[in-house]
Amino acid sequence: MGDPQKLVFMVTRGPAEAELATIPFVMAAAALASDVAVVMGFQGDGVELVKAGVAETVTAPEFAPLAKLLGDVRDMGGSLLVCNPCLKSRGIGPADLVEGAEVVAAGRFIAEITSATNSLTY
Repeated sequence: MGDPQKLVFMVTRGPAEAELATIPFVMAAAALASDVAVVMGFQGDGVELVKAGVAETVTAPEFAPLAKLLGDVRDMGGSLLVCNPCLKSRGIGPADLVEGAEVVAAGRFIAEITSATNSLTY
């Protein structure tokens, strides 16, 4: 059997763009269900999606609610990596994030992307 596949989804859209914020979670859940490892990276406005309580406010027509998708991604073993400078610029602290979110710097994102089968940005 070959090396396991891994996808990195970089999420840069926040709650104001519900559909574009939701799609990477749908794709990540589908990848995990297909036994593909998933790392979700949150940068820019995307960091707001992993602030506790925010996912419950985001819904896009014809998609499952973001809170459910976020829970599914976590439950299936997806990683949630959050940009430290992006958090700081928005006044969000590590304690404000959903369970399982890990605050990281650029080096960690680079390591995940360069070791991935592919990366996608939303």
